[in-house]
Amino acid sequence: MYFVMQSESGMNDLNKALGDIGSIRRQVAHSTEFRGYGPATLAGTGAFAMAAAGAQALWLPDPANHMPAYLSIWIWTAVFSAALIGTEMYARTRRVHSGMADAMIRMAVEQFLPSAGAGALVTVVLVRCVPAAVWMLPGLWQIIFSLGVFSSCRFLPRAMVAAGAWYLLTGLTSLSLAGSRALSPWAMGIPYGAGQMLVAGILLFAAREDRDES
Repeated sequence: MYFVMQSESGMNDLNKALGDIGSIRRQVAHSTEFRGYGPATLAGTGAFAMAAAGAQALWLPDPANHMPAYLSIWIWTAVFSAALIGTEMYARTRRVHSGMADAMIRMAVEQFLPSAGAGALVTVVLVRCVPAAVWMLPGLWQIIFSLGVFSSCRFLPRAMVAAGAWYLLTGLTSLSLAGSRALSPWAMGIPYGAGQMLVAGILLFAAREDRDES
């Protein structure tokens, strides 16, 4: 009986110690700057957005009357970009953050997941229930994306606030266009093309500063 009690006490102590280690890792992760985003990949997604805008300009001159095709272009662009960023983020975080990789990846996903989910739900609701207001989607996507950027700023370089402000400004500008003008290919291509280039530049500059300080 004595040995059983000692064994149970030992297991409880071990579980408590493991829990404490996990808690410490989470706290360290929340106070560590996330380096899992690669500047080159983010710049690549900006170039991909511009390419998608060029494709829309060439093959879809009247998006207001071909909304399924318009949505396909930009939804697949977003899916491809997210897959590209996610794949590199996983590999890069494993390399840069090593032992804290899982906690850092989880934190990064948690910051952006709500905005991604909100964007998807807004898209479904407008397309299904308010088709006359679908022209608002480009502006709403950019505003919602800006909220994801702002949410992530606490573990990214401080200058990333500028990227969040950029997407907020472009989203509001797109909404102010109203009607079919908001569906222009450049109402998406320029904001995301320039915005992702800005994000890549901020990360690259921050990485160089860190190397200089080291």
